[in-house]
Amino acid sequence: MTIFSNTAFRGKHALITGATGGIGSATAKLLASMGAAITLSGRNESRLESVSKEIRQQFPESTVHVIRADLTHQSERRKLVEGAVRQGGPISFLVNNAGAFQYEPMEELTQESMDSLIGINFTSTVLLTQLVYEGMKASGHGSIVTVSSLSGMRGLPGTISYSASKFALIGFTHALALEAIGHGIRVNAVCPGFVDTNMGHDVVSATAAAGNVSLEQRWQQVNASIPSGRITQPEEVANTIAFLLSDAAGNIVGEAVKISGGALVR
Repeated sequence: MTIFSNTAFRGKHALITGATGGIGSATAKLLASMGAAITLSGRNESRLESVSKEIRQQFPESTVHVIRADLTHQSERRKLVEGAVRQGGPISFLVNNAGAFQYEPMEELTQESMDSLIGINFTSTVLLTQLVYEGMKASGHGSIVTVSSLSGMRGLPGTISYSASKFALIGFTHALALEAIGHGIRVNAVCPGFVDTNMGHDVVSATAAAGNVSLEQRWQQVNASIPSGRITQPEEVANTIAFLLSDAAGNIVGEAVKISGGALVR
């Protein structure tokens, strides 16, 4: 296959969660450009419709469906999967991108905040995947990519719950990959560092405030900590996701791919 051609994913159907965020919307646009039918999911219906409109404007022949869902509820997870299959056919690709960030040092942790963040980032992802996995097993093929984080490979101050949830996603990826490959389903993860998205900017703002430095100083610190000298663009994460979904990555199984400008190499 020719990677990123406009027919590479023709006949495929991709379900993308967290589709209104920077990584989610960039991934949706790329997969649509490669010929996949797209189901967008998120909690903000107006933003979902906006992303859908952008895709249709850029790629008039694309097939795009929108299903609003709060993935913390089992009934809505089931509604999402059933609706996606009804509208777009069997799900070939699942991109688990829904997630949240909260800066919270040890002294400020509460059970409620931990349950909420881990519920959004980890538990909901696992249980949604379980529903999609049933259909993929029945068809004998599929590819799943979960968006973890560089924080799933090393912790940072103030990110105890967030890092724990992202470490858990990598463990989930490893374990499911070994179960799934025998059914023709590949499971992988991507682990971006700082990304030029709203969430990425929120992280930088939160750590600037916690470190009692200006936002400008914090950005200088962030860029100086990355060997490439810059943060990652959401389209670069989308490119990696599309590659992992494709047959070109046919023997990549259970990997957690870093996208960080070399931040963990230094």
